[in-house]
Amino acid sequence: MRIIFAGTPAFAAETLTALLGTEHDICAVYTQPDRPAGRGRKLTASPVKQLALQHNIPVEQPLNFKTEESRQTLAAYQADLMVVAAYGLLLPQAVLDTPRLGCINVHASLLPRWRGAAPIQRAILAGDKESGICIMQMEAGLDTGPVLAEARCPIHADDTAQDLHDRLAKLGANTLVTSLSDLEYRQQHAQQQNNALSCYADKLQKQEAEIDWSQPATAIRRQINAFNPWPVAQTRWRDNTFKIWQADVNEGDSQARPGTVIAVSKQGIDIATGEGLLRVKQLQIPGKRAMAVQDFLNANTIEVGEHLG
Repeated sequence: MRIIFAGTPAFAAETLTALLGTEHDICAVYTQPDRPAGRGRKLTASPVKQLALQHNIPVEQPLNFKTEESRQTLAAYQADLMVVAAYGLLLPQAVLDTPRLGCINVHASLLPRWRGAAPIQRAILAGDKESGICIMQMEAGLDTGPVLAEARCPIHADDTAQDLHDRLAKLGANTLVTSLSDLEYRQQHAQQQNNALSCYADKLQKQEAEIDWSQPATAIRRQINAFNPWPVAQTRWRDNTFKIWQADVNEGDSQARPGTVIAVSKQGIDIATGEGLLRVKQLQIPGKRAMAVQDFLNANTIEVGEHLG
């Protein structure tokens, strides 16, 4: 098949890499416009664009598909199929109808659960025990189309969003390639989603990273895992922002006010929560890299009875 690929971040680059290893012709790649990145705010190509250029594939970066020119450019590629993975643009019906076999999406959740922008983080935050990949025939609605293929994977208690992202990126790439071998059969037998079971995975906001110590330790740990590597769960310590990268739920409980430091050792800093104790194992203070608690304690003192938040 002649395939147009549309995607932007590393998750999508994993899918494009898999496609490049197949017999299909990747005739063009669509990706988001270059964005400022890093401390210098230098315009930087997306991982997908970088990969496409390495393989001499034409790259298109429209702001949207509202102009006739952008739609004509797409049509000129005469693609059989458009494969979309974390592209970052909603495709209008005119675009969905352009390829002969339409557009299919590699989505990182078990639809209809977690439609939207941040399905990986929302699944961890909600305490889901399982996630997965759905290959979906795209419709004008947000992740509402019929499902062509599904692959599942467990969510472990210590999984960060990065851990789950990396597993799902590989699973998504493999599931897509398998689906292409009998795509038209799958399209004829696609499973409609049950809209009554859907959840919306809102885009992450920085203000969500603030820890509420009155929450149970299990919920705070999920927050820490879900927001690693961005925006990183945080709290106040003295006059500083205290970012927490890794923590465990510790055995025991305390009657102390939530946010109170209960114990300090090289193994971690135990903090009272609304239910149970949280042991902080990796943290970061302003101007420093993320570090193990043992390294933090070599240069800093935090006292039992101090309060965070």
